[in-house]
Amino acid sequence: MNIKKLFTTNFYKNNNREYKERIKKDYLINQEFRGGGLTKEFLHGYEWKYINLYRKFQANQDNIWGKCYRWKMKKLENKTGFSFEDNITIGDGLIIGHWGKIVINGQVQFGNQMFITHGVTVGRDIRGKRAGVPKFGDRVCIRTNSTIVGGIQIGNDVLIAPNTFVNFDVPDHSIVIGNPAKIHHRDNATEGHIPNITF
Repeated sequence: MNIKKLFTTNFYKNNNREYKERIKKDYLINQEFRGGGLTKEFLHGYEWKYINLYRKFQANQDNIWGKCYRWKMKKLENKTGFSFEDNITIGDGLIIGHWGKIVINGQVQFGNQMFITHGVTVGRDIRGKRAGVPKFGDRVCIRTNSTIVGGIQIGNDVLIAPNTFVNFDVPDHSIVIGNPAKIHHRDNATEGHIPNITF
């Protein structure tokens, strides 16, 4: 840590404005995804608690509040199996479909409107022509027990079906199915999975 940060007012200031802007969008997309309303059960559930802490950590990554939120996230990760490894790149509109083991490499780059659910791994390949981590476009849905690895590009409007292994580039407007995976072009591939919301 840069010692000079300790002597700045920003290091002790909670960035509540950015948090509120992001969590409002998460609320709207989850509300639409779950049928137009969010129940008290959901708002007190692990999925929403984690999204809240993630956004607070993301908004305060460079200050003392961020360290507090990171500690709280680690505690919740031990209960839920979520492990985002301090990744702060997820854009506006995050849906966690169901709590359970989710592992995301800290260097992965995400776009806006992401749907992710239990059993998913998004990670790094350490060798070969695909060494590196994935980069995602907007409106990507990753279903149960899928794995996405390597220095690959996942386009916009992509649905990765359950139990799918992806280690290659995927173009826009695609459904990816299977292991070995196959790409099927489809306009509005994420329709019915990710609500069509313009922030």
